[in-house]
Amino acid sequence: MTTHTVDTTQELAAFLRTRRERLDPRALGLPSPRRARRTPGLRREEVADLAGVSVDYVVRLEQGRGPRPSADVVDALARALRLAPAERAYLFGLAGQRPRNPDEPTTTAAPTLARLVADLSPLPAMLLNHRYDILAWNHEMTRLLVDFGTLPPARRNAIRVCLTHPETRELYVDRGRVVRDGIAHLRAAWAAHPDDPALTGLIAELIAADEEFARLWNERDIEVNGRGDKVLRHPDAGVLTVRFEVLTPLQDPDQRLVIFRAADDESKAALDRLCAR
Repeated sequence: MTTHTVDTTQELAAFLRTRRERLDPRALGLPSPRRARRTPGLRREEVADLAGVSVDYVVRLEQGRGPRPSADVVDALARALRLAPAERAYLFGLAGQRPRNPDEPTTTAAPTLARLVADLSPLPAMLLNHRYDILAWNHEMTRLLVDFGTLPPARRNAIRVCLTHPETRELYVDRGRVVRDGIAHLRAAWAAHPDDPALTGLIAELIAADEEFARLWNERDIEVNGRGDKVLRHPDAGVLTVRFEVLTPLQDPDQRLVIFRAADDESKAALDRLCAR
């Protein structure tokens, strides 16, 4: 059996050609040519004009002879070729560049994801964005952690709540590890979204207001952990261990669905009693 590896230069060339040929010039509002087009789709000159690059550069890319395009050029080509989000991500991958989020960071939960959070009951669940803002949660999560509905929207941030909310400061048995892990996750998110002013502002605010955050932030730990256990000392349920799982929706890759489950039989009994109240 022969294994074929991807030649990214040639695949980039072929992908650009096929997407150019699929476009209808009339749908883009381009003037009708005086002569009939010999091939379907846009001409290379039209793609170059839409992307703000030279025709020679487009020719070389489509022939697999051009240098690796920069992130700005990839973004311009994706817009010129009207690529769908998945196609755009594919083009960035072929060029060896990191995709840039063309939209503003999400600050509200998509209705389908908010409904999913509710449908996960009786498991405690919540939806976060990349800044760890809490976008949606179910009743069980309010019983386990905090009733986020009582907080002003600007304060509904998982890192902020863990650091500053009085109900959570004594909630975690190993609070030091939980805080350290959360800050390491936040630093990874900051590196992936360096142009998000709200995220930068949150970090600056926490550095100025909380000595523990400032000290741990300066240690520059990085972590992206999608599952693990947390031991809670709950005022109503006693000591219980919960296992968390973090899932990323394909349609909303900057959001995180966090689900908690009891880690053992005793914890399950305690969690069931707590959420049934």
